[in-house]
Amino acid sequence: MANATKATIDPREAEHFGRLARDWWDPKGSSAMLHRLNPARLAYIRESVDAHWGGDPAAFAPLKGRTAIDVGCGAGLLAEPLARLGAKVTGVDAAPENIGAARAHAEATGLDIDYVAGGIEDLAGRRFDLVVSMEVIEHVSDPAAFVAGLAGALAEGALMILSTPNRTLLSRVAMIELGEGLGAIPKGTHDWDRFLRPEELEALLADAGLRVIERRGLSFSPARGFVTGGNEALNYLLTAVRT
Repeated sequence: MANATKATIDPREAEHFGRLARDWWDPKGSSAMLHRLNPARLAYIRESVDAHWGGDPAAFAPLKGRTAIDVGCGAGLLAEPLARLGAKVTGVDAAPENIGAARAHAEATGLDIDYVAGGIEDLAGRRFDLVVSMEVIEHVSDPAAFVAGLAGALAEGALMILSTPNRTLLSRVAMIELGEGLGAIPKGTHDWDRFLRPEELEALLADAGLRVIERRGLSFSPARGFVTGGNEALNYLLTAVRT
């Protein structure tokens, strides 16, 4: 297993995302793509949570009484919905500017979220019922150490949910050549060589003592927007538990 205390933050990546902090919550701003991704990601999280803990799909607060951490939380686009689902949420991000924006937005909306500037290694010793990290592992300096840190944050019986772009020709064309080239995604956001294929990420999880129990593609439909299903060519989500 990789050393979970090893620093995983890539300073260049933190600086890049920190520059985007001021309009992170603008659905038409530099983070517009994340706003479009969020409904599909949240639906997957809700489904996974209900399946894992036997919850009622109609319940308003399926995470009531549980703790959750969003690793690489940005300005809180995912942390806030998790709090509204009932969780006691911690958000951690490498860019202090993002944490400042997240705290201000949570305060303005009356949500009590614990935001921390740093990496998963800065939360060593803390455990959570739900660990999520969306579109983050492709930006860290050491994916194996990052996964080990995530695994170390899992409480007994906890659930981990990750998403990341697949390293395919489609992702290169759609996300970098078109997405960044046409300005839909801020230029320099992605390095295609750092994308992980599903089998590569699953191997890292296995090395960290985790077992993948569900995996699903995240693709774009002209009629419906981003949807989950069997197509993993662009992006994928997975759910893991301790072995």
